[in-house]
Amino acid sequence: MKILKKLGIGILAIVAILLIVAVFIKKEYAVEREVSINKPLADVFAYVRNIKNQNYYSVWNLKDPNSKQDFKGTDGTVGFIASWDSKNDEVGQGEQEIKNIVEGSRIDMELRFTRPFKATDQGYLITESVNENQTKVKWGFTGKMDYPMNLMLVLMDMEGMIGNDMQAGLTNLKNILEK
Repeated sequence: MKILKKLGIGILAIVAILLIVAVFIKKEYAVEREVSINKPLADVFAYVRNIKNQNYYSVWNLKDPNSKQDFKGTDGTVGFIASWDSKNDEVGQGEQEIKNIVEGSRIDMELRFTRPFKATDQGYLITESVNENQTKVKWGFTGKMDYPMNLMLVLMDMEGMIGNDMQAGLTNLKNILEK
């Protein structure tokens, strides 16, 4: 009985320490990757502004081509919503909405995940002209994990997990547009 009592007190102490540590750990994360594409800015922007085109370059979309998709509004315009529902837990369920477009330069999106976990993140695509035949594309995500879930940021390598998939997606985008 004494062993169980000591074990219980030990577990409670560890949980208490973790909860105290979580107060001081960051709650936000940001991941950004970029690629240079040998195409003029207008061509690149015209392609990336359409969310449906992510089916061809986004690693997450490519993980389950049979994912159920639904679209509301006009693709490439503010207010367009693309939703997905997949049995693959790496893809899950959620929706993406275009929140703002700066023509030829930036697209801001809100991603609302419902499964395998609930979260709302911000995503963006930025295009910058390097020269008349080359464009830099930056793809980024920002998000927040509330206390005490922010402890997961210590255990999860968001840079690696999300960043590697984003870089692979940008490489796919480059290959598609440079064909």
